[in-house]
Amino acid sequence: MASIDLNSDLGESFGSWPMGDDAAMLQIVTSANIACGFHAGDPAGILTVLREAARRGVAVGAHVGYRDLVGFGRRNMDPSSAELIGDTIYQIGALQGLARAAGTSVRYVKPHGALYNTIAQDARQAADVITGIKAVDPSLVMMALAGAPIVAQAREAGLTVVCEAFADRAYNADGSLVSRRLPGSVIHDPAVVAERMLRMVVEGRVIAIDGSDIALEAQSICIHGDTPAAVVIARTLRETLEARGVEPKSFIDVRHG
Repeated sequence: MASIDLNSDLGESFGSWPMGDDAAMLQIVTSANIACGFHAGDPAGILTVLREAARRGVAVGAHVGYRDLVGFGRRNMDPSSAELIGDTIYQIGALQGLARAAGTSVRYVKPHGALYNTIAQDARQAADVITGIKAVDPSLVMMALAGAPIVAQAREAGLTVVCEAFADRAYNADGSLVSRRLPGSVIHDPAVVAERMLRMVVEGRVIAIDGSDIALEAQSICIHGDTPAAVVIARTLRETLEARGVEPKSFIDVRHG
């Protein structure tokens, strides 16, 4: 049976400001990218999500980002190498402590938002994030944009890399994500999302925003947890995959450490 990981960005609520339905998403996804407090999330809320992930056997990853609570980590920044390496180490370490208290462990790292998109192409910032990950634990898996230069860069540095596709985001013809500032960048129709990701899993291809047919091979699919239809999209995607014989399964065996 074919399988694919389903991941979502969780733990992003902050104090009295809720973001997404983490409990519902954890019933659907197989891996959870947990905010580390820089772009979103507070310790108490993060701990709650980690405990639920542990209870459900969902793999946990550190969703590290720029230090940008106001902009939700989606504003481009240019930190020095010393800053970015330190920030990466700090965030992973903080989540490791909370995860340990929740009875689980951090198994991978997925950069968030503007940092994710920047390091997909920016070799210097990519190297800084890679250095930070390796300084904490070289066995941590890195999740990165399928087809981006960072995939080869991280693998050459010795990291295991899982390539990721985005269920609800439109693609440019070069395989990059369409900017959120442009119309059509986010896909809201659950049926459309499910069918395009089913094709990606089966054929390794998706239709770009300009209508071109592009290759896209990934081992994980992200469903953003902060959109209004997130839970419906995630559930529709999972049901569609299962109906076609594709098993939602994490790339990490949580049962064996």
